[in-house]
Amino acid sequence: MELLTARLKLIPCTEESISIISTSGEYEMGQHINMYLGELREDPTLLGWGVWFVIDQENNNIIGDIGFKGKPNSANTVEVGYGIVPSAQGKGYATEAVQKLVEWAFSDKNVTKIVAECLDDNAPSIRVLEKLQMKRIGSENNMLKWLLEK
Repeated sequence: MELLTARLKLIPCTEESISIISTSGEYEMGQHINMYLGELREDPTLLGWGVWFVIDQENNNIIGDIGFKGKPNSANTVEVGYGIVPSAQGKGYATEAVQKLVEWAFSDKNVTKIVAECLDDNAPSIRVLEKLQMKRIGSENNMLKWLLEK
C-alpha cells in the first residue's frame, strides 16, 4: 500500500517498510515508531491508522512522517499528526502529505471527522491546517484544536 502525490510517496510504517527504505539524512525515527510497531504486531488491523513515512520522490529520502493516532473511534473520528524535517519545511510538503492522507481516511466509511492539534504559537502548522480548510474549534493548555468534517 502506498499513496502518491505530485512530489511525495507515502508508505505505511511496518517492519518491512523500515527495512527497505533509506533513513539516511536528516530524518530520525522517533520513539513513536517503535510504539506503533509494537501496537501493529498486536493488532494488524491498525495498518494505515498509525505512522506513514513521507518520502520525497525526487531523491527517495524520508522527509518526515505523518499519520493517525489510531483507528476511527465510536464518533467516526481520527486524529492526524505530522512532522517534516527542517530542511524540507516551508515547501508545502506537509500540506501535500496530509491532504493525501485525509483523502485516504475519508474514503473509509467509518471516518466522518478528522481532528488535529498544534501549539498556539506554531505558525507553520497553523498554516498547514488552515490550507486543509480545517476549522479551529478551541484551545486548551496552549494547544489549538482543529476539525475537518467529510
